[in-house]
Amino acid sequence: MKRVLITGANSGIGLQLARDYHRDGWQLVACGRHREKLEQALAGIDGELCVFDMLQPESIQQAASELSPLDLVILNAGNCEYIDDAGRFDAELFARVINTNLIGTANCLAAMIPRIKRGGRIAVVSSSVTFLPLTRAEAYGASKAGLDYLTRTLAIDLAPHHIAVSLIRPGFVDTPLTRKNDFPMPGRVSPEQASAAIRKGLAKGKSEISFPFGFITVLRLLSWLPHWLWTRLARRTVRNDQ
Repeated sequence: MKRVLITGANSGIGLQLARDYHRDGWQLVACGRHREKLEQALAGIDGELCVFDMLQPESIQQAASELSPLDLVILNAGNCEYIDDAGRFDAELFARVINTNLIGTANCLAAMIPRIKRGGRIAVVSSSVTFLPLTRAEAYGASKAGLDYLTRTLAIDLAPHHIAVSLIRPGFVDTPLTRKNDFPMPGRVSPEQASAAIRKGLAKGKSEISFPFGFITVLRLLSWLPHWLWTRLARRTVRNDQ
């Protein structure tokens, strides 16, 4: 029986992935910071709970040392905060987001890569925000752009170790995190739809998984615009929102 480890498994995309992989017959290792939240979210689901703080490498290493070998690791946990006034740039917020999304993922990689079986796979959840520079997303976008580069580089360097790597870039997914957003979210999909897209892509061995198709297509087309033109359009959007 195959084994999958999922971080951020107590809510949102991570929780839905945990439910679906368990339903499909995988052995589940569900990770989070708080055991109580994991137990409540995954009530009725047989699985191994792995409790650690992504910002505490020793905590992750200790938890990982007790794990049996894994076929699939999905690093999904992360956070989102926006810089509302760039004129008063919030360096503490920036560092907080970078540490959670980028450094926290690196900490997990250091602990989990040795636990992955030959022929296994790592999947890192980034974001479609990396297609374009978007207003207020200095911290979130930078953290996810870092994940993109990290993941694509790992795909090259882990190949000789017979470990495959996938980059996942969702659009807007209806989760507790995105419900805090105060702006329109075109193309928003449900956690069930997100899980289906991710699992289908991973089953096919895709190196990059972006969804939903229509929203991603629009972003790709906009990303081909000259930088000066996109900047002008984005500035106009900011002015209209003020």
